[in-house]
Amino acid sequence: MADLIGDGDFSKENIQKFNNERRSSKQWVKLNVGGTYFLTTKTTLSRDPNSFLYRLVQEDSDLISDRDETGAYLIDRDPTYFSPVLNYLRHGKLVINNDIAEEGVLEEAEFYNITELIRLVKERICLRERRPLKDSKKHVYRVLQFHEEELTQMVSTMSDGWKFEQLINIGSQYNYGNDEHAEFLCVVSRECGSSLNSNDIEPTDRAKVLQQKGSRM
Repeated sequence: MADLIGDGDFSKENIQKFNNERRSSKQWVKLNVGGTYFLTTKTTLSRDPNSFLYRLVQEDSDLISDRDETGAYLIDRDPTYFSPVLNYLRHGKLVINNDIAEEGVLEEAEFYNITELIRLVKERICLRERRPLKDSKKHVYRVLQFHEEELTQMVSTMSDGWKFEQLINIGSQYNYGNDEHAEFLCVVSRECGSSLNSNDIEPTDRAKVLQQKGSRM
């Protein structure tokens, strides 16, 4: 009798364990997004009750969705942009790698109808557009022609924001007596802000010197 009771208890434990595993397996969902597999849970996909993914995993879903030979839901979308969407559903944070365009993630968020994610991505895009670009400053370039003996004076006027870019020897253009005087072309640049200010409109004395030398061209 004692042995029979022991076997009965063991069977109940196995049945309970089997039921728990079965319930747990039902929580996992495999998605085939554009040929790439994603494994997640129904809880994750149900984060937004108004979303396409929430409706997809409901027992009484009104969506007609095909499955592949592995049982994964077939979704004809770009897997690259789906990863940030799925990660948002997992932890509620917007994380987008630098090599992924926010516009692509926004397109997917709108397709899956994930309201809060749509708002977050739009905010990210607005912040990006307001942020000044590293190369947003304009540059003014000038080409100066001068004699070899003027090189020292040329270097002394390179302050005031002007930067040396290139020096080109164009040979000897003039002969004075028996001496040859080499001629050079010098390319210089100056960085200007996106908006004009008084310093950009009215050249300083040193800038005027550069402009006068450049006028020889």
